[in-house]
Amino acid sequence: MKVKSFCSALLFIVGLGLLLSSCKKQSTEISESEVKDTPTTETAEAKEAPAAAAKLILTDEKPTGTLEIYSWWAGDEGPALEALIDLYKKQNPEVKVVNATVTGGSGVNARAVLKTRMLGGDPPDSFQIHAGQELIGTWVAAERMIDLTPLYEAEGWKEKFPQDMLKLLGTKDGIWSVPVNIHRSNVMWYIPKNLKKWGVEVPKTWDDFFKIAKKLKKKGITPLALGENWTVNHLWESVALGVLGPEKWEQLWDGSLSFSSPEAINVWKVFSQILEYVNKDHDSLSWQQATDRMVKGKAAFNIMGDWAAGYMSTTLKLEPGKGYGWSPSPGSNDVFMSLADSFGYPKGAKNPPALIAWLKLCGSKEGQDAFNPLKGSIPCRSDADIDKYNDYSKSAYKDFQSNKIVGSLVHGVVANEGFSNSFSTVMGTYLQNKNAEQAASACADIAAKNGITKQ
Repeated sequence: MKVKSFCSALLFIVGLGLLLSSCKKQSTEISESEVKDTPTTETAEAKEAPAAAAKLILTDEKPTGTLEIYSWWAGDEGPALEALIDLYKKQNPEVKVVNATVTGGSGVNARAVLKTRMLGGDPPDSFQIHAGQELIGTWVAAERMIDLTPLYEAEGWKEKFPQDMLKLLGTKDGIWSVPVNIHRSNVMWYIPKNLKKWGVEVPKTWDDFFKIAKKLKKKGITPLALGENWTVNHLWESVALGVLGPEKWEQLWDGSLSFSSPEAINVWKVFSQILEYVNKDHDSLSWQQATDRMVKGKAAFNIMGDWAAGYMSTTLKLEPGKGYGWSPSPGSNDVFMSLADSFGYPKGAKNPPALIAWLKLCGSKEGQDAFNPLKGSIPCRSDADIDKYNDYSKSAYKDFQSNKIVGSLVHGVVANEGFSNSFSTVMGTYLQNKNAEQAASACADIAAKNGITKQ
């Protein structure tokens, strides 16, 4: 059964969560240190982290007042959030919803602003956060979240969400956020009619890709469209998965495979070869603009999470399977690199009744069915009616039931923010000097610093 497969695949994440929980003082120190570089005033209240987990208290109080929802879903990703907010307004007409979106793909900008607000004692009522170490190893470790176990018990969610998803959202002390979706990270997108015109097929391995890329380059076609900074990291994790395989990818995060091992160094070497076949102006492109390069026939492929399916279906009105096609990124067939968006309850939230109503909607069947078809993701609930979704989502849902599941680095599942932020710095240096050994060694250092491996 799928759940068992997912369970075994993610046991290492649970272990990592416990390990990082034991290292919470270190994680908190790193976060506060980074915030000191920003022009903010940290209050005495924020410096004083609560000593014990606070559990949610449910009441019958009617939701009124203002509710601030904080996320990074704007522009082409906005319609899905707006659909969820519209449904909330219908159910709670006396609540004014403030959509406090901070734009920036993958939450790069939003997380920086959130850190300032959380440590400054001004949290939003609820904020978007990735399930896994972005939640557990960062804000739960810093004791800034409210335990939602009473809400899970009242709504029956322990039986509705996959057990392995609960492990990404919980610790021995509680359950810390409510998932609204599941995304796939390792997807290679293409336009079927273009591949047919150019006489090439979708590569199954990176060696296949290099053969096809040479052919495309001779035709003046960019083999692989790439975008700005975080999308480079996104490409790296798909390359690492394809080169290492799922078992060794997981070993990087449970500390049994060193980031400076020959296998890990080879990932950087293959990555360097791939970068020879991407557009040279990628620094200036958003992920949507990189996808546009592919859609318009200026590039053959694009590797991006399946929010790209939401963009192509919802914004560009392309039909899944005909207007655009998809495949696991090279070397990752039968592997589903996953991430999940969720909303939590931070300590200090100003409007608990309205917030609890929001969390109930996020976890409900009705809420997930309003959100996911527009977002390109699949519902997290095990009782979802997948017939309501398009062909891409049906395909992803089927793969999620049968593939080996691993967690994403870039989207917060396998590493906390300390590692993720430092990894971006490593990548920046690597793009300048292409020194595989140096990049691998730097990753080993930040893995040790963030509790993934021993120093």
